[in-house]
Amino acid sequence: MNWNMWVRQFHRWLSILFTMTVIANFLAMGLGEPPAWVVYSPLLPLFLLMFTGLYMFVLPYAIRWRSGRPAGAME
Repeated sequence: MNWNMWVRQFHRWLSILFTMTVIANFLAMGLGEPPAWVVYSPLLPLFLLMFTGLYMFVLPYAIRWRSGRPAGAME
């Protein structure tokens, strides 16, 4: 598996983890005042999602830039 496929797979699993932590956060808030670690638990997956998402967003532009084609050139 190459690097780009690994990042995509990691991003998918992070999104599942993030969703589960947000659901757990809402459930804990429904039971009363949740501890701080429950409230802040979605932040780590969220920041990792941001970095992997930005990487995947920039990847097509970086490939085009490295190939030497102009940015506005259509295929």
